[in-house]
Amino acid sequence: MHNLKSIRERLCVTQQVLAEGIGCTQGNVGHYERGQTLLPEVAAKLIAFAASRGLRIGYDHIYGDAPLPQLEAEVGSAHA
Repeated sequence: MHNLKSIRERLCVTQQVLAEGIGCTQGNVGHYERGQTLLPEVAAKLIAFAASRGLRIGYDHIYGDAPLPQLEAEVGSAHA
């Protein structure tokens, strides 16, 4: 199992935006969110996409139970 939907929601993006960011179709993202296996190479693209949008995650956040961090913009505004 993986946490793709939670990560997408944390990023505040649609399935289409995520698909464009990781190089697949919106349909693929939907399948992944419903439980299709997320291959490590797709997970690596997800990590890079998330980082580009201010969310620092790793494989533990995708496949494990590590709690998702806040977006860097959210963290910065919480300290202001």
